[in-house]
Amino acid sequence: MTVPKFGLGTFRLKGDVVRRVVADALELGYRAIDTAQGYDNEGEIGEVLAASGVPRADVYLTTKIKPANYRRDALLDSLRVSLEKLRVEQVDLTLIHWPVPNGEVRPEEYLAALAEAREQGLTREIGVSNFNIAGLRQAREILGGVPLATNQVEIHPYLQNRRLVEFARQEGLHLTSYMTLAVGKVMDDPVLRDIAGSHGANPAQVALAWALAQGFSVIPSSTKRENLAGNLRAQDLQLTAEDLDRIAALDVGEAARIASPESARPVWD
Repeated sequence: MTVPKFGLGTFRLKGDVVRRVVADALELGYRAIDTAQGYDNEGEIGEVLAASGVPRADVYLTTKIKPANYRRDALLDSLRVSLEKLRVEQVDLTLIHWPVPNGEVRPEEYLAALAEAREQGLTREIGVSNFNIAGLRQAREILGGVPLATNQVEIHPYLQNRRLVEFARQEGLHLTSYMTLAVGKVMDDPVLRDIAGSHGANPAQVALAWALAQGFSVIPSSTKRENLAGNLRAQDLQLTAEDLDRIAALDVGEAARIASPESARPVWD
């Protein structure tokens, strides 16, 4: 597994906001940045990376192909455009953003095109996002010996995705948790606040430490520099077995899912 355990998410960050956030994150020591064609911020991220002075080899850069570009030629061409915007010759990881099970382009085409992008050197690794168990099985069958670096999925204390997590562990598939803070909901949770108090931490750090303890990578974001710095410190927080049991009890399943666009989502496990 080469996907860094901790990175910066940039969903919903645009323009001068994403420029400032990425600059702050790099100064604070972040060395993994997650973006997507659909976020419409690759150009701004590329500007900041180019001006930062941080060596390209030190930053693990992830982007995602949006569904409109799933045709073979469109996928390859769009990734080249992403590289131009990001001002790099190669990204470290490229993901299929959503499976779009009822779309015109089938996984056989877009996954083969993704593997071709890897062969052409446009991306060092490939993976998927928002895939269920059946989708992961199909993807591995289509890709053959080409490994999936990760499946990036929504996982947080209220949506712990246990069936998918167990499958991934059994199959040796790495998972990246997004929305680990449940769009800020964790900050007001009494259980997480209590656990945080016992460690001299905050609830966001507890939620991130919980995800890291499961072996997931995390990509939290914030527009505040102090929160970006605080999130990083979650890597040093060691939760107890009792803490983990209490967080496990917060899971309410599908009722807590935040990201689930009807046209693109799979049938969730």
